[in-house]
Amino acid sequence: MVAYTTTPVDVEAGPEAKTVVLVEKKSPAEWIWKVCAVLVVVALCLAGVLLFAWYWNTRPERMTQVGQPEALKAKNTGEKPEPHSTIKWISSKAKAAIHLEGSDSKGHLEWRNGQGQAFAQGGFKLEANKIIIPHTGLYFVYSQASFRVICGNSDDNEDEEKSLTILSHRIWRYSESVGSPSTLMSALRSACQDTIQDSFSDHGWYNAIYLGAVFQLNEGDTLWTETNQLSELETDEGRTFFGVFAL
Repeated sequence: MVAYTTTPVDVEAGPEAKTVVLVEKKSPAEWIWKVCAVLVVVALCLAGVLLFAWYWNTRPERMTQVGQPEALKAKNTGEKPEPHSTIKWISSKAKAAIHLEGSDSKGHLEWRNGQGQAFAQGGFKLEANKIIIPHTGLYFVYSQASFRVICGNSDDNEDEEKSLTILSHRIWRYSESVGSPSTLMSALRSACQDTIQDSFSDHGWYNAIYLGAVFQLNEGDTLWTETNQLSELETDEGRTFFGVFAL
């Protein structure tokens, strides 16, 4: 806002000597708005610095067994974190979770708890090789089956059946609300195709079937797996696993 004032003049000097001088005065309100704008900018900058410092000090880090962040360890060693370790770490942070490792028991895939990286918490139970859901809610269900298939030569009649092998892995669910078993997830994969069998016939064909998705499950639901080609299943070093954690 601009105000104008006039200065006094000598009346006796006559009309020709009269002059009017305009003096510009700035309103105090304009200075107040400028000061407020500067203070707001300073406050925003300070808030940004504090927010960055809080995030830096409280950011989540995955810790390895020796207390070193897993991402840093992977960077130093040049290795990528294994999916098995990543999923196990995520499920361990959930209030209710179970992570099982597979074991070959006389041609039968047995899920085991309490050994290796396997664990159960939050009310989950393993009964008759099946996972029991403790409460109704959303859950992430996952499983992986790893295979090592010795591929034969299709020209050899004895190994002709190994020229193409179909692998399958399935997760079943039984719920009292349904009244009968139903497939939760399943996948198929072929091994020993003619196009690649020559390069793998001596050392075997390696691959894994991974299943994982979110489901609404009820208290008391049971989950279990079904896998074919158990003689080709790899269960060493956590290569085959099964788990659930609450969201």
